Amino acid sequence: MSEQKGEWFETWFDTSYYHILYQNRDFTEAEKFISNLLAYLNLPKSSNCLDLACGKGRHSIFLNKQGLQVTGVDLSANSIENAKPFENDTLSFDTHDMREVYLENTYDVVFNLFTSFGYFEDYDDNQKVLDSVHQMLVEDGLLVIDFMNADYALDNLVEEEVKTLSGIDFNITKSYNGSHIFKNIDFVDKGKPFHFQEKVQAIKKEEFETLLENAGFDVLDVFGDFSLAPFDRKESDRLIIIAKKK
Repeated sequence: MSEQKGEWFETWFDTSYYHILYQNRDFTEAEKFISNLLAYLNLPKSSNCLDLACGKGRHSIFLNKQGLQVTGVDLSANSIENAKPFENDTLSFDTHDMREVYLENTYDVVFNLFTSFGYFEDYDDNQKVLDSVHQMLVEDGLLVIDFMNADYALDNLVEEEVKTLSGIDFNITKSYNGSHIFKNIDFVDKGKPFHFQEKVQAIKKEEFETLLENAGFDVLDVFGDFSLAPFDRKESDRLIIIAKKK
């Protein structure tokens, strides 16, 4: 059986199977969400933005089409390779580890969207990410984090399901160990069995607020869904935090 090695996100995100499994994500909804965010933020058109953990760059491209200067960074070299053809004078992509500073005192806004946080084994790495973001932002710069609402996710955890995509049956099981939500993905392709695992820390609102305070941020607003409705611990499926560099 083929299994991933090293940090799970370093291998799984670079496989073609990751993109097959998530090919049906609703990007129309994602673009509406980003449009709602931009209406709320009311950014000047010249704003310099960083899309942190940008994947293949779809959201970076949409942000750029709204008139913003955008840099998208991601640890996955394969994803960045896919994004590179879309570069222009105000849109660029690069491979980068979000725990490290990319460019100091450069960005008006850093976006971290669609649960692209909490991937690490060590909880302290979350603080490293936010400390780095603080250094990358200009004075009074903004951070937008869109994460799952961990309380809602745990209350509604689907323990077993099968998804058939591109002729492959993905057998998916989910569990929680007190700190991480695990998603085990097993399938057979061309007679060869594969196993991958995703794991994301179930970081709750109060934990984010502490991490942000420690990094030097003030929390301005907290929303609970893509329409930017107020956050409700039991009912909201998202945890969307707007924070400002002190």
